[in-house]
Amino acid sequence: MAKKITIDPITRIEGHLKIEVEIKDGKVSEAKSAGEMFRGWEIILKGRDPLDAQMITQRICGVCPSAHAQASTLCLDDAFGIHPPDNGRLIRNLIFGANYIQSHILHFYHLAALDYVDITAILKYTGKDPGLNRLKEWAKTEIDSGRPTAVAPFLPRLKGDYLLDTDANITAIAHYLKALDMRKKAQEMLCIFGGRMPHEIAIMPGGVCERPTVDKITEFLYRVKELQSFIDNVYIPDVVAVAKAYPQYWEIGKGCGNLLAYGVFEENGDGTKKYISSGVYLDGEVKPLDPHKIAEYVKHSRYSSKSGLHPSEGETIPKPDKKRAYSWIKSPRYDRKVCEVGPLARMVVNHLQGTNPAVSKLVTDTLSQLNLPVSALFSVLGRHAARALETKVVADKCAEWVMQLDPTKPVHTKFEMPDQSTGMGLTGAPRGALGHWITIKNKKIDRYQCVVPTTWNASPRDDKKQPGPIEQALIGTPVADPDNPIEPLRVVRSFDPCLACAIHILQPDKDVKKFRVL
Repeated sequence: MAKKITIDPITRIEGHLKIEVEIKDGKVSEAKSAGEMFRGWEIILKGRDPLDAQMITQRICGVCPSAHAQASTLCLDDAFGIHPPDNGRLIRNLIFGANYIQSHILHFYHLAALDYVDITAILKYTGKDPGLNRLKEWAKTEIDSGRPTAVAPFLPRLKGDYLLDTDANITAIAHYLKALDMRKKAQEMLCIFGGRMPHEIAIMPGGVCERPTVDKITEFLYRVKELQSFIDNVYIPDVVAVAKAYPQYWEIGKGCGNLLAYGVFEENGDGTKKYISSGVYLDGEVKPLDPHKIAEYVKHSRYSSKSGLHPSEGETIPKPDKKRAYSWIKSPRYDRKVCEVGPLARMVVNHLQGTNPAVSKLVTDTLSQLNLPVSALFSVLGRHAARALETKVVADKCAEWVMQLDPTKPVHTKFEMPDQSTGMGLTGAPRGALGHWITIKNKKIDRYQCVVPTTWNASPRDDKKQPGPIEQALIGTPVADPDNPIEPLRVVRSFDPCLACAIHILQPDKDVKKFRVL
């Protein structure tokens, strides 16, 4: 008999997500992904000055506002018919690259690693590290106080097959703490040229408003070198260690098998060349990206908008009581096919295209070290590995870009606001393909549409009843203990969804269990 379980909510991710999963014969047989919060940024933007867009859209997310700043500014560049000078392009890449580094470190250590590491092992620590001892004493005091629900991220939690070796867990906890400092350094790198974080203020159509100086270049380079050392000597080895401890997760969470990447980090002024290039992997074949093939479907989404519209013609008309709808997320499709986006898509597409030698070498060396084929990357561990490798690729390139800055050259191209125009800005956010589309009439925003990475990955079924990428990745996932369904959590978190989540696993007629998982 099929069972349903409720996990409500999954924390350690961004936003409000609900997953309903049916379990049969110890495996997930059905899954639904539902975004549970409507905000309507496109409605907020309508009628505003186009120059407001790159500031307002950053408020979509406090973790990756730089991605929206970049997509929105590229969109306005396109609408205004301008390109940034080299300094402006390079500084944009440095700001965005710093955000990539902190976001990927955040995901592995502070959002996902606690699904594998027994963090309560800190109570057995007997060493002399002051940070670990402070953490141990704090945890012990809180637990002894009789308020275990206050001891996040220690308790409450699901029981699971965590690392058994105490020393391995202690090392992982030490790296958890070290990663907090590394994220701080990445945020400082962003602020050197972006002004602040979250919600940078330097980026603007035509380039940036921040000039490079020798001091800023030196400060940025000093931090990126330290981050390169952490990535090479801690982050990537930790991902490999988890992969070796949980080899079954190379076979869990495959997903839809199709990948889409918009490309990111402009290598020339007009954006026709990107360091991490665009492309799609459909039905086992890599093809060039055609943005005209993107459409959003809403049959199972809470909108009365017309289904199948290209984002440039998109509508945001909420209908909360719509029949058969179960999500506030639309269903983006490429050529009517379900596609996964994110680091996995970028690394695999670039590796198979041969467009980025640094990516191909890292992917090849890592797969060789683990004795795995490329197909193994379509998995929970594949997503973690791709994210770690991309962090190295970006950090190494940031160390090159910062040295290309010329303090004597301009950072911005002048422009005039057009009365009527349209624009498109495509980039790769840390979590995946991000697109902004604008229509300007009478120098005001007449239409604005954003299609964000988690709209692709957490999308509900489309008009052809095709499940979204997370829905497909959950199907087939083994659940060893319905009282502790940690396996579906690991699958969902491998996508790094930008939603503060509520995941529901339900039985046909009643809830079996409800969990609050930290």
